[in-house]
Amino acid sequence: MSETMSQRPTRIVVDLDALGHNLQAIRSHVGVPVMAIVKANAYGHGLVPVAHYLQAQGVKQFGVAVVEEALTLRRAGITVPVLVLGGILGRQVTQLIQHDLEITVSSLDKLRKVEAAAERLGRKAVIHLKIDTGMERIGVHSYSCGPFIEAAAASTWCVVKGVYSHLACADDPASAMTLAQLERFQTACAHFDRIGAPMPIRHLANSGGVLHFPQTWLDMVRPGIMLYGVLPDPDAHRSVELRPALSLVSQVVYFKVVKAGNPVSYGATWAPAEDTHVITVPIGYGDGYPRALSNRGEVLIRGERRPIVGRLCMDQFMVDLGPHGSAYVEDDVVLIGQQGELSLTVEDVAAWADTIGYEVLTRFNERIPREYIGGQVAR
Repeated sequence: MSETMSQRPTRIVVDLDALGHNLQAIRSHVGVPVMAIVKANAYGHGLVPVAHYLQAQGVKQFGVAVVEEALTLRRAGITVPVLVLGGILGRQVTQLIQHDLEITVSSLDKLRKVEAAAERLGRKAVIHLKIDTGMERIGVHSYSCGPFIEAAAASTWCVVKGVYSHLACADDPASAMTLAQLERFQTACAHFDRIGAPMPIRHLANSGGVLHFPQTWLDMVRPGIMLYGVLPDPDAHRSVELRPALSLVSQVVYFKVVKAGNPVSYGATWAPAEDTHVITVPIGYGDGYPRALSNRGEVLIRGERRPIVGRLCMDQFMVDLGPHGSAYVEDDVVLIGQQGELSLTVEDVAAWADTIGYEVLTRFNERIPREYIGGQVAR
């Protein structure tokens, strides 16, 4: 954290002990290895510090979305295998192989590009085959993947380490589609037995799969948001005890009396019915805090829930303390986390903003400094 940013009163606090608790809880629940998903800046928690901590906790596989995330991990000294889950372009393949990064191969054409790059470099590429079982995003359709699997298994320059698909509806514990996807995936994987090729590591379960569908755990699971202590859906079953790892805290920078009828913030969308006390908090949508919280969200201050009033600005927003409420400049304001007996969760913020927890977490940008607490290596 730079000296300049460390002076900012708004900060994200990441509890590494909570992260470690969640990792161990998932491991105990599934009984198979965990690929820790750290894409999107580790869901807003900070890619490099989180990856270093998880590597120290014995995580043997990371998953990221894009090449740049994988290269950042390598440059930061992360040595365990890293799989790039997203689609790749031919021009990216050489760099992936040179940095010992694992590649998602999602078509026969991409397989040929990886083979050609590996041959030019004189070193084998480690690949995971992506099978599309119903997401219709990337991957070879499960019903036509036979030739693709045969070509990959016969490749001279590619080592097929894994085969995987992605569950579209596993956040819903009653999803019929999830079991249909599992069946399609198992049928696809049977091609390895049919041609006498070794079965790669099969991985299918995301956070929803981990929570709701033990049939999908197979050889490895890929928890993302639940690793950070947030449920993938408000209706998800709490079959694993999770602890939120992220808190978002700011401070009061201004206190004023607003007269009855005087509107607050852009657009004059809110005005008090009587004289009231209003504070200003120095964080806004320019930091990734949702503008949709205007006149809807709440914060904790002095152990009480107080409403956001007026439109949330790029860098600041206002909170109504009521005619008798009080606060001082530099008092802590909790936007996500606990204060006294009360707490506000990522799920709360997502509900107020009419979005999902994933978006809330991943929108927090680098303008907010991160602070890390806890983090003792494996107890």
